[in-house]
Amino acid sequence: MADIVSLLLPFFGLILIGYIAAKATKQPAEALGWLNTFIIYAALPALFFKLVSRTPIEELTPVDFIATDIAATYAVFILLFAIGRLLRGNSLADCTIQSFAGAYGNIGYLGPGLALGEGAAVPVALIICFENALHFVVAPALMAAAGDDKRSASRLIADIVRKVGLHPFILSTTLGFAVATLHLDQPLAFQRLVDYLAQAAAPCALFAIGVTLALRPLKRIRAEISYIVPAKLILHPIAVFIALTAVGGFEPVWIQAAVLLACLPTATNVFVIGQQYGVWQERASATILITTVFSVVSVSLWLIVIRSGLLPLQLFP
Repeated sequence: MADIVSLLLPFFGLILIGYIAAKATKQPAEALGWLNTFIIYAALPALFFKLVSRTPIEELTPVDFIATDIAATYAVFILLFAIGRLLRGNSLADCTIQSFAGAYGNIGYLGPGLALGEGAAVPVALIICFENALHFVVAPALMAAAGDDKRSASRLIADIVRKVGLHPFILSTTLGFAVATLHLDQPLAFQRLVDYLAQAAAPCALFAIGVTLALRPLKRIRAEISYIVPAKLILHPIAVFIALTAVGGFEPVWIQAAVLLACLPTATNVFVIGQQYGVWQERASATILITTVFSVVSVSLWLIVIRSGLLPLQLFP
């Protein structure tokens, strides 16, 4: 239990410090801009590059692991989409944002801070890279199908390719793959710079989450949030766990890392996507806030289950 507390206290403590700082200083939301820029364009890319580039290439090509994780994530996405579309009669655009709210976790900001030691670093980096890449493709594609994206097909495809290919997380991970494949030696000064930036990633990201929570007040709770929240915090990690253990053959720490990433709260990017298309914005904001608050309990419980060895790593013979 002591090791769980030692992991959770700095994790949620940094979020709390950010929340208190925002409430105490009364800074506007725009003041967070440069910190977010540093996190997205410097600190997290450096962390992903470091993790991937310093890992033997044979450990970086588990296609079955990535495919299984993504399949489980999008099983939850499709389920929520079907509920919104078939049972509640929501629009295609609304269903898209709702489904992302239940399947798109805040893995970029919160994931690195929850790694289960060095053995979990690589699966965390791979999941963040590949899931984000696919989300960047699916979101504009579905919005185009819904009619909320007025761009031509050629421009839409070009923008998707640009967004995926030039995203800092994906660029840094790809560069890390190249360095690992070619066995390139990195100058000591460059390694130290990358280390400095990487060490700042988790603390800055967690602090920014706390500030964001303080600056995004909860106005009202809609009915669909009542099933999206448990889908994100409970159903998503269970689906990932069942899928990975059903396929089998993965290192225990990889399964544990994937489950922990799946139990994280809704990503802020869901609100950004909704804002971009003018769809489900207020409710996306509410979902992010509610899942983040409840994740204090849910993430703690998942960590207790994992650390205490209560999570079976083989369900199927």
